[in-house]
Amino acid sequence: MERGYDFKDLFIFDLANNHQGDVQHGIRIIKEVGEVANKEGIRGALKFQFRQLETFIHAEHKNSSDNKHIPRFLSTRLSKKEFEILTEEVEKKSLISICTPFDEESVDIIIGMGIKILKVASCSAKDWPLLEKIAESGKPVIFSTGGLVLKDIDNLVSFFDHRGVEYAIMHCVSIYPIPDINFNLNQIEMLRNRYPNRLVGWSTHEDPNELSAVQIAVAKGASLYERHVGIATEKIKLNSYSSTPEQIMNWIKTYKKAKILCGSTQRPEPATQEIESINSLNRGIYAKMQIKPGENISRDQIYFAMPYTEGQLISGKWKEGIVSLENIEKDTPLLIQQIQYPPEPARLVIQRAIHEVKALLNEARVPLNSEFTIEYSHHYGMENFRDTGAALIGCINRTYCKKIIVQLPNQKHPSHYHKRKEETFQVLHGVLNVEIDGFYRIMYPGETLVVLPGVWHGFWTDTGVVFEEISTTHYNDDSVYKDKTINKMARFQRKTVVDHWGRFQLVAEDDTGK
Repeated sequence: MERGYDFKDLFIFDLANNHQGDVQHGIRIIKEVGEVANKEGIRGALKFQFRQLETFIHAEHKNSSDNKHIPRFLSTRLSKKEFEILTEEVEKKSLISICTPFDEESVDIIIGMGIKILKVASCSAKDWPLLEKIAESGKPVIFSTGGLVLKDIDNLVSFFDHRGVEYAIMHCVSIYPIPDINFNLNQIEMLRNRYPNRLVGWSTHEDPNELSAVQIAVAKGASLYERHVGIATEKIKLNSYSSTPEQIMNWIKTYKKAKILCGSTQRPEPATQEIESINSLNRGIYAKMQIKPGENISRDQIYFAMPYTEGQLISGKWKEGIVSLENIEKDTPLLIQQIQYPPEPARLVIQRAIHEVKALLNEARVPLNSEFTIEYSHHYGMENFRDTGAALIGCINRTYCKKIIVQLPNQKHPSHYHKRKEETFQVLHGVLNVEIDGFYRIMYPGETLVVLPGVWHGFWTDTGVVFEEISTTHYNDDSVYKDKTINKMARFQRKTVVDHWGRFQLVAEDDTGK
């Protein structure tokens, strides 16, 4: 697959007008911020702001204006040549160059200077002539969402999508500095859910000594970060939302700690220390009385107590049907090597898998009502369902049919064809591998595949997958398998069909699954 620009873990340091119109002061900021970024080992980027003031500001407002921004823009003006000097310094410090253009002419200058990324300021997010120019640049884009409502963000997403622009989205609040009540950091998570194929970041204007916000932003899944930078001197006083290099270092360190605290989004294996801690609080099974070899142990012959010792049967593993293999003295632990554990019925493999199927549907955000049937396909026996099988959830079966199919990680479904049914697969979540008529396909969410009657097809997943099967009418015994042993099976031997999740139907079945 073609991959776009990688915005992940990008730290953007906005110079804005904090160079104060002084090239040497600007160089000092870039050097010191660059040193922090390199020392902390993060992907740093330095951002400029370009305005062609001769045309950007109306002639009547150049000498005097009620707009508070215009005097600041004019007093901190730098020439193109001076910005080129600053850009060279950015590259020397191994920083990525970014620039926010506020007019169309600035876009051309940015392209000519070889600056790597364009930033759309919140105030320009509905400036369509400028946005058209930015989209035509061919540069990756980051846009801020300050002051926008959802339909405005939807419009921007569609605009850049339709023009093939690589872009990331920044949650931003255009208040300087931000009051606590206006942070709205839950918006990061909302934007990630609404635009799942795009990275979402946090462009911040809070007090530089406020560090809890970046921790929350990490926890909400922000992938890139931005804040204003500057250096105070005897003559230069920083505004209330710009950070010094020292404050930037503290900000990055806080981010790093938050990353460690949040950890992986995948459930990790428990640490040895954690297992030892849990085991030290567990109860083991002890003999309440002497138990003779060959005796079927009953509940009134044992008790649960701390401490649990290694090799002992734990309280949570107790079940009726355990047989003693040795003489077990009163008040001694039941060791695993001393007992014969009863065989588990094959249906338990499916009963346990149901919890995983439900969880995968929740993760995929696929809701079900209470009126459905499920076929648990187990072509090589219930006991092998986790290796070969699938859960086929029947939604409707008329002249048209819809099923939701769930496969757990590493499950496979054997190659087969249908005598009458034509079906279309559409992946909703996870990755589906398909072999169809000798060709291999890897299918991602949103992709579809048509399977005509008589066409051999089998599928499997490494990740776990949820996909829709839309087809003509489903008929029992319409499938023909390449493995002839499956074709010889009665339908109940390869499929268990239940209403809803089959909680009571599965419990009522005997150990053969019939």
